[in-house]
Amino acid sequence: MISCWPLKSTGFRTNPFNEKGENNEMLGVGQTFPQFELDATVSNEQKNAFKTITNNDYKGKWKVFFFWPKDFTFVCPTEIAAFGKLNREFADRDAQLLGGSTDSEFVHLAWRNNHPDLKDLPFPMLADVKHELCRSLGILDPKAGVAQRATFVVDPEGIIRFVSVNDLSVGRNPEEVLRVLDALQTDELCPCNWQKGEPVLQV
Repeated sequence: MISCWPLKSTGFRTNPFNEKGENNEMLGVGQTFPQFELDATVSNEQKNAFKTITNNDYKGKWKVFFFWPKDFTFVCPTEIAAFGKLNREFADRDAQLLGGSTDSEFVHLAWRNNHPDLKDLPFPMLADVKHELCRSLGILDPKAGVAQRATFVVDPEGIIRFVSVNDLSVGRNPEEVLRVLDALQTDELCPCNWQKGEPVLQV
C-alpha cells in the first residue's frame, strides 16, 4: 500500500520513522529517495565485478530502482532479463536502471554467471545486505525478511515520482515502467494508456 501524508497536520501520522530511525511505512510519490551507499555487481569478470554506488552517482539523470526478493529463484530472472532488454530504451531517455535485493554482491555475481538470461546484464545489481536501503524505503517484507518486488522512478532532483509493489510471487511489467517514465518526462497531463508520441490532455 502506498501511503500519502498530508501537508498539514490533520491527526494522521506524518512521520514514517520510529524512534530507532527505522521506516515503518513505504515511501511514496513526492518524497525524497533515501541516501545510500551500497556495493553492486556490475560485471561478470571477478577483477571488475564490484563497484560501490551512492546517491552521488548518475547525477542529473532519472533513475529507476527495482527490487526483487531473492537471487536464484524463478520469477525474478524473468523480469530482470526483461528490464535488461529495455536498458537501451531507458538510457535513451537519460534514465539509469538499478536493480537490487538483500543478497550479497557475491551471490549476484554467482547468479549472473550461472543463469544464461543474466550473463550480459547492462545495469548494476545493488547488494543491500544490511537491509538499510530496503528499510529506509519501507519495502522490507515483514514476514519473509527480504525486499518486496518494488519499483521506484526517481527524477533528477532525487524525488520519487512513481512507486509500485507486486506480490512476491508476481512479476512486474518493465514496459509499463518505461511508459510511465515517458509520461512523467512530458510534464503534462497524460490519459489512461497514453503512449509516447500520442497527444497529451489540453486543459
